[in-house]
Amino acid sequence: MTSQELFENIKKKKSFLCVGLDTDINKIPRHLLDTTDPIFAFNKQIIDATHDVTVAYKPNLAFYESLGVNGWNSLEKTVNYIKYNHPDIFIIADAKRGDIGNTSAMYAKAFFDHMEFDSVTVAPYMGEDSVKPFLTHVDKWVILLALTSNKGAFDFQFMEENNEKLYEKVIKTSAQWGTEENLMYVVGATKAEMLADIRKLIPNHFLLVPGVGAQGGSLEEVAKNGMNNKCGLLVNSSRGIIYASDAEDFAAKARENAIAVQQDMEKLLKEHGLI
Repeated sequence: MTSQELFENIKKKKSFLCVGLDTDINKIPRHLLDTTDPIFAFNKQIIDATHDVTVAYKPNLAFYESLGVNGWNSLEKTVNYIKYNHPDIFIIADAKRGDIGNTSAMYAKAFFDHMEFDSVTVAPYMGEDSVKPFLTHVDKWVILLALTSNKGAFDFQFMEENNEKLYEKVIKTSAQWGTEENLMYVVGATKAEMLADIRKLIPNHFLLVPGVGAQGGSLEEVAKNGMNNKCGLLVNSSRGIIYASDAEDFAAKARENAIAVQQDMEKLLKEHGLI
């Protein structure tokens, strides 16, 4: 999927919403536990309820890996279901991988060739040779961790040398490894005030923005500081949508919350003259 194709879908749906499928077996409605695959049953209903106002889904792999082979099977079924029924939707493997080149090449093969994700989140700490193997895959995206929304971000990401913070160094250096057509960045919504400065470094790249909603980030501030002429944003919401209810109406409640977010996004897209 190209950046233009992603932007066209944003305009069509009047939304830049990414729904995080952080599906926890301990949090899904109890009645689903009687099904043969509770995780997939939950994901399928969430997808059916939200696909028309969503441009991306982001399964967090930890929730699937923790269940062993059964979890991987649920994940594969989820990706295949999206691919078959909603091929216009961008699918992100929230895996945060990153290792020496040969190992990264195997990770890239797993997520891009076998699982057929459109993108994967990657940690930049081990440098260029740990990221490049992901970037060799045609029509696939790396989403590099730049500035995260957790409080531990201040442990390292804001370390400064020669008036340059570490996260700025990561962005400036890594931007040379890929292009605006295969490299995105994670920037937490709780750091929205820094988005304007980040946009000076990477004005045209797409940004994946977690932290809106449950973590306290402001959608309006994210749009104000981070939106570009192709929108350039995928704003993720997980708990606020998928766990809107723990009863049999969970999918309907998820849809209500997703529509509410989409309506706010539509207003912001109009304000910025993008639709």
